[in-house]
Amino acid sequence: MMKKRLFALTCAALMALSLTACGGGNNDTPSGSDNGNDGDNAVVTGVEDGVLTVAMECAYAPYNWLQSDDSNGAVPIANGSGYANGYDVMMAKKICEANGWELEVIQADWGSLIPGIQSGEYDAVIAGQSMTAERSQQVDFAGPYLYATMVCVTKADSKFASAKSIADLAGGVCTSQESTIWYDTCLPQIPDAQIQTAAENAPAMLMALETGTVEFVCTDMPTAQGAVAVYPDMVILDFSGTDGDFQFENESIRAENVNIGVSVKKGNTALKDSIDSVLSTMTADDFNAMMAEAISIQPVGA
Repeated sequence: MMKKRLFALTCAALMALSLTACGGGNNDTPSGSDNGNDGDNAVVTGVEDGVLTVAMECAYAPYNWLQSDDSNGAVPIANGSGYANGYDVMMAKKICEANGWELEVIQADWGSLIPGIQSGEYDAVIAGQSMTAERSQQVDFAGPYLYATMVCVTKADSKFASAKSIADLAGGVCTSQESTIWYDTCLPQIPDAQIQTAAENAPAMLMALETGTVEFVCTDMPTAQGAVAVYPDMVILDFSGTDGDFQFENESIRAENVNIGVSVKKGNTALKDSIDSVLSTMTADDFNAMMAEAISIQPVGA
């Protein structure tokens, strides 16, 4: 982060010097970097220094987690101690390798991810974010880099363990992670659901289930798969493809809520295109294979 700030200051000084020397008459911008301001400024993509700064929670396994060493390809966290790993880290490394960038991982709370992109604190968020219409008004998305499914998770000995539809979850005590489609849109569809306060993050959500604070949670399939790998007493309730699944106005709206993307600052087309150039070469099977690998190396307690 420090070298990004120094780089930005250096660029600002050089731009000011250039304008003084040329009388402000040079409005040329680098190819592909037009930001719609009549060429007055070159777009700052964030990777002019060769470093892609990526934010994630490091607490959302199997997408991302915190570990104590660099085993299994983990990378150091730039703004704290420990190492980050998981599907998001694996994908970030692949994107950086293809573009010749170094990777810098920043640990950030879920609620600060989009504001951090908007302020330029980091270049991209790779953190299991759904590509919703609401988020797309605030950031631009590259991807998808995963096609997820919305599911519920309960205990194997729960009265809900044999549920075949969301109707079978009626009256249940439940929760999900804050600021997610699962909490805001999915849980309210369950008849008479006793929706509890949203969990701050995925580990807190799963702990609420494990300790009996709630009877089931709503999340996406990768998070659920990671959960049952760590908590063998949990089971996944997958209603996808049935009439008992969570409902959306149309399939386009469903897709935007289950497809997972990489967010960048609004208007940063150059960075978005560079990321898409990598993701567009991958298939759903490629994504699923990488996710399966992430789940296989997920440490207990992540």
